Amino acid sequence: MPREQMTEPQVSAYLQMDARELRKLASRGLIPCRKIGGQFLFTKGKVDHWVFERMGSYCTAKLKNLEQGVSQHHGYDHNELTICPLIPQNGVAVPLGARTRDAVIRRLVDIADSAGMVYGKDALLDEIRKREQMCSTALFPNVAMPHPRTPLPYDIADSFLVIGVTANGIPYGAEDGSLTRLFFLIVCKDDATHLHVLARLARLLLLPGAVDELIASESPEELIEYLQKHEPSLIE
Repeated sequence: MPREQMTEPQVSAYLQMDARELRKLASRGLIPCRKIGGQFLFTKGKVDHWVFERMGSYCTAKLKNLEQGVSQHHGYDHNELTICPLIPQNGVAVPLGARTRDAVIRRLVDIADSAGMVYGKDALLDEIRKREQMCSTALFPNVAMPHPRTPLPYDIADSFLVIGVTANGIPYGAEDGSLTRLFFLIVCKDDATHLHVLARLARLLLLPGAVDELIASESPEELIEYLQKHEPSLIE
């Protein structure tokens, strides 16, 4: 649950972070928490958001550890495929017909809606826009991962991942001002799935040449084939 309260040992295991490092961050106010009776308490949803904002700077090893910690916390098997099973039929657009950030969001949601994955289209659009207003999800060079602020269990049929590649770069709010072409819309029915998917996807994008090859895909089939070929390498 996003509002789940976590202790220091739980967050340390969840993030696979040294307990002393976690306490240092908490003491300095560098991670969302509150102190009660000499101990720090954390709200899981805020921790997840904190992690995502920093994920673009994580190395492959740190992302792998994070994925394992998150999986163990929620009882998932981190040795199973995560990305490919979430892509619905006709869930990839190459090219994605959009020239602005809002057009990208609307087009990705339209694709998910056409695939039968969305019940509350307007609610989903609203939550994704609110999330982008908080902080752009363009955390990796040429890549953005739009997603709602919170899980939407009643507005979607199931957790899903929709992908689009625009013909040209889009100004999507990247911190360095760079443009973005590769978009992954991630929508989950529960928070247990959310960070696990983000960590696995980030690991995949850090594979040598991954982003360039995905952007160079000439068809949805070619893009999906790349993912199907390379995601298994992350769990071997």
